[in-house]
Amino acid sequence: MIIVGVDGSVASRAAVEWAADDAYRRGTPLRLVHAADTSWYLVGARPGKALSETVLREGRRALEEAAALARERRPSVEVDAREAEGRPAAVLRDQAEDAAALVVGSRGLGGFSGALLGSVSDGLAGHVRCPVVVVRDHEQRQERGEVVAGVDDSPECEPALAYAFEQAALRGATLRAVHAWQLPGHLLAPEAAYDLDEVRTAQHQVVRDRVKRLKDAHPQVTVVEDMRSAHPVDALVAASRQADLLAVGSQGRGALGSALLGSVSRSVLHHASCPVAVVRS
Repeated sequence: MIIVGVDGSVASRAAVEWAADDAYRRGTPLRLVHAADTSWYLVGARPGKALSETVLREGRRALEEAAALARERRPSVEVDAREAEGRPAAVLRDQAEDAAALVVGSRGLGGFSGALLGSVSDGLAGHVRCPVVVVRDHEQRQERGEVVAGVDDSPECEPALAYAFEQAALRGATLRAVHAWQLPGHLLAPEAAYDLDEVRTAQHQVVRDRVKRLKDAHPQVTVVEDMRSAHPVDALVAASRQADLLAVGSQGRGALGSALLGSVSRSVLHHASCPVAVVRS
């Protein structure tokens, strides 16, 4: 089952469309979830009744509109709409316990103007067992036929690479495995003795070893091994401009300083041009 968070925002609508397409490709049901957080309206020890009822009513309206949108986009997908009271991030974490993926908009109705990532999406990415896909409120993009995965020499990147292979297979898309690396500071010292070609060859082998294990399970997927001497954020954001999806691990730091999530994945979530899937190990 695919779970998608709904709040009526533009980014939420984009998330519903993405999730409906993913559910269609997988042949799995789609569940729309709206969490009404009435704690904002506490008056003394009790919530203001009129305000709480308004919040709940608006939530039901957002769910109805999202369900109509999903059914219009993918009529064959089974759609289930659920409402709950509580903080959105906590509700969605509970709902996604056994999900194939959790999909959310990058910034909801309560986000600060100009913010690229809302508190809910920020609080879910990397904190849920299943992949969390964060969808930006861009205008409808033409499909590029490419899925990008960030690869480094840590085991934490393997689940993200596996998810990227799965998505590429479902879409009939090319998989671009991006491995960005930079020389550590101590290797840049004039007195350091090292062979740059050896370092580069070792980095290339990292990608080939990671990709080969999964390529054997998905022989139909065309793979592009993309090795770049650059900061991981710069490389992944650049690759996202021609991609339909970018998959990164939730944590991981390679031996040569190539980090995927933590600061890198957070930066990618803020700056990528396509939906980003954060996949925990």
